[in-house]
Amino acid sequence: MSGGYYLKSFSPIPTRLIRVGVLLIVLNLIGYTLLAQDKIIEYREQTWVAYFNQTRFSDKWGLWTDIHFRFTDNFIDRLGLTIFRFAPMYYINDQTRLTAGYAYVTAYSADDTPNIPEHRFWQQIQWFEKKKHVTMMQYFRVEERFRGNVVSGELSEDYLYSWRFRYNISLTIPLKEAGLVPKSPFLFLNDEIHINAGRNITNNYFDQNRLFVGMGYQFTNQLNAQLGYLFVFQQVSTPYTFVHTDAIRFFVFHNLDFRNTE
Repeated sequence: MSGGYYLKSFSPIPTRLIRVGVLLIVLNLIGYTLLAQDKIIEYREQTWVAYFNQTRFSDKWGLWTDIHFRFTDNFIDRLGLTIFRFAPMYYINDQTRLTAGYAYVTAYSADDTPNIPEHRFWQQIQWFEKKKHVTMMQYFRVEERFRGNVVSGELSEDYLYSWRFRYNISLTIPLKEAGLVPKSPFLFLNDEIHINAGRNITNNYFDQNRLFVGMGYQFTNQLNAQLGYLFVFQQVSTPYTFVHTDAIRFFVFHNLDFRNTE
């Protein structure tokens, strides 16, 4: 049935990619069970909204931009975090790209204490692999974080410095036989683990894991949107304390290509 949905038959999806998706879910469940034993767990409900743009100017150079608004307390009661991230991109080829840039982050306080700013420098390698119609994306990112330090209720002039290492893997699975074409839906699976490092890190070398399951819609070749459930399990700096976050995630991805294709 040309152009129809094929939810009942996943034969077009490579077995190896199915195993990756199942493995991500199993590892998250095992990790959550082990880390949560005999620990203090705080529960949060949030909504994450973001816009991502990758603009390509030539065969080798482009620009990465992403903007985030994260709302917290009963999903939408207040703004909890904003991120503005920018970086030049270098294309090794169409499947692999290098990125290095800067992000400005603000964590908004729920009380009278100051909002906490963060200056974040980051470097990344991102690569894509396509099997039939299914796309696997991976990236490895290194971050150098300079976070504001609150002392006695006041924001000090000193910053807390640390490293963070992030590994992200995602699967984009079209729900039409034609693949990921304009005006078509897709299933999106994503997992990302964060590891802290540095002398200011004492109790939470494991920072967090983010598991996302959602649906997407490909509006055009350059534009798609995703909506779904995000589960975040995070270890904070307080000993034996974790945060379990259930979040609604809505992301928009917009890619532009200004190369002369004549």
